[in-house]
Amino acid sequence: MRKLVALAVCALSASAYAEPKSTDADKTLSPYFVVDGGKPGVEAMPLESTHADVHITGVIADVVVTQTYRNDGDTTINARYVFPASTRAAVYGMKMKIGERVIEAKIKEREAAKTEYEEAKREGKTASLLEEDRPNVFSMSVANILPKDHIDVELHYTELLVPTDGTYELVYPQVVGPRYVSEALPHSATLDAFTHTGYTHAGAAPSFGFGVHVSIAGGMELHAVDSPSHSIHTAFAADHKSASIDLDGGAPEAGQKDFVLHYQLAGEGIQSGLLTFAGAKENFFLMMVQPPHRPATEDVVPRDYVFIVDVSGSMNGFPLTTAKTLMRGLLTRLRPTDTFDVELFAGAAKMYAPKSVTATTAHIEDAIRFMDGQDAGGGTELYPALQTAMELPKVEGTSRSFVVITDGYIAEEPQIFDEVRDHLGDANVFAFGIGSSVNRHLIEGVAKAGQGEPFVVLDETSADAAAAKFRSYIEQPVLTHVAVKMDGFDAYDVQPKVIPDVFAQRPVIVFGKYKGTPAGTITLTGESGRGRFVTKVDASAAMPDAGNAALSYLWARSKISELSDFYNEDKNRDAVLALGLQYNLLTKFTSFIAVQQIVRTTAGSTDVDQPLPMPAGVSDMAVGSLEQGPEPGFLVVMILVGAVLLGYQLRRRAA
Repeated sequence: MRKLVALAVCALSASAYAEPKSTDADKTLSPYFVVDGGKPGVEAMPLESTHADVHITGVIADVVVTQTYRNDGDTTINARYVFPASTRAAVYGMKMKIGERVIEAKIKEREAAKTEYEEAKREGKTASLLEEDRPNVFSMSVANILPKDHIDVELHYTELLVPTDGTYELVYPQVVGPRYVSEALPHSATLDAFTHTGYTHAGAAPSFGFGVHVSIAGGMELHAVDSPSHSIHTAFAADHKSASIDLDGGAPEAGQKDFVLHYQLAGEGIQSGLLTFAGAKENFFLMMVQPPHRPATEDVVPRDYVFIVDVSGSMNGFPLTTAKTLMRGLLTRLRPTDTFDVELFAGAAKMYAPKSVTATTAHIEDAIRFMDGQDAGGGTELYPALQTAMELPKVEGTSRSFVVITDGYIAEEPQIFDEVRDHLGDANVFAFGIGSSVNRHLIEGVAKAGQGEPFVVLDETSADAAAAKFRSYIEQPVLTHVAVKMDGFDAYDVQPKVIPDVFAQRPVIVFGKYKGTPAGTITLTGESGRGRFVTKVDASAAMPDAGNAALSYLWARSKISELSDFYNEDKNRDAVLALGLQYNLLTKFTSFIAVQQIVRTTAGSTDVDQPLPMPAGVSDMAVGSLEQGPEPGFLVVMILVGAVLLGYQLRRRAA
């Protein structure tokens, strides 16, 4: 009887992995598995390769991503490819190359760019359109790729690299994980269209080539260049002040997980100071101030922790195993004066206790057993899980912290950020992203909205270190009540408007514009574990440098982030649109469009969505658990199982 049940479960699981056949518009907002075999003569996987060329100078990275599309079929196609990006990327340019001809893309209001693209598509012109679906998810559409065409689309972005505990980290995301779409929350047909993207099965190699090349000019000697995600080859210059890094070939999962690079600089690595750029119309500055070192102290107020842990289908396998290891590290580091509770969530949620319990050895061991006994499965309903957690009664006399542990594979990031902000009170929210290609926009956004700190745990081996780092961060913030004062430095449009408490050992960053010649001083103050902290930066010593031109993009990107990245409503649409158009930046309201003004075909074309590889370590349950509704295969299996069980019972009675 158990064998029959096991066979039935396997059959039912297999039916869940079929491509959804529902034509209901609401049901299409969910990923699916690619069905092998396509239309005869139609190229089904037109992306040939994607390559990132990264140049790091000081604290600024400039990245050129080249995507090559080709058509090996007999029919003209229109390709669409969804791909990830850094959450801090300021995308400022795009080019399309067809043969020897290069077309420079223009930035336009999103709807106008889309209209121009669709018109070029109908007219038989080759065109490319770059749109932002999330700050870390972009869509590239290329119209009218003729048979035997090779088309290169090149996009340019810059980002700021800020060291934490003396270590710089570059993250180049390589795959967008499947997003769970909750039917209980509203969605945008435009911004959420990317969630309906096909995936190859877990373990299948990507259908396209990939590559990453990084060059670093740190200005001082480089140390400890390594990658926790990939095998790399590093070539240092003779003076060790620059290096060239490439991927080692042969790793089967190299294109299915984020590329992460770490490096350190000699000595202090980064000093407090000011970078300036004098533009034709505006001048920009970037101030970086290194906070004081964290003092060791045991005089910490008792804390109440609520751990909110994702156990949905996409966490099946190594992500859930890693989450359990992380939870053991977090729970066993609690002090006897602390209290805690654990909430496990998927399609529904369950609590370890109705209210927080003291962190005794017995309670901690019992909570670990509660966590260890949980398997992965179901959807990712983070929003109601947060609501439940934030309504829990607070333990008097404690400082509360919420800790969210998830891979972040959901489509409702803005609603989550709103929920965190609306119920924050006097609590902080920390977020742990678990996996090789987590949704960093959600992880970083939750921490930003909750005035906490984000962590990303790539694998089980790094879970204990992450737990120890969390403990040190939360017990003693580096700097609180941070404020900036300008004396004789004519600054305006300063970002951020409010500087949150500093938990990690990383510089405080202030962007802005200034008038005239740099002069006067900038003073940063705050409270540290050693008392009042004051540091001054001499603005007159910062000579404007043409090499800092990226500061205009970085300032505008910071401003756009403050206005729209972490908010559900579009009340700042006009301001974000104006910034995108003025500074030539991709936003959710502006897009890049390039059109070759030549009619290349009059025979029509076929739309093709480029399928994505499943992120490394993520199982097919990331798609199979999305509960598309009963498929025809499901009903057939149920009938067969019923017939087998009925026959079994009849034979038993006859015997």
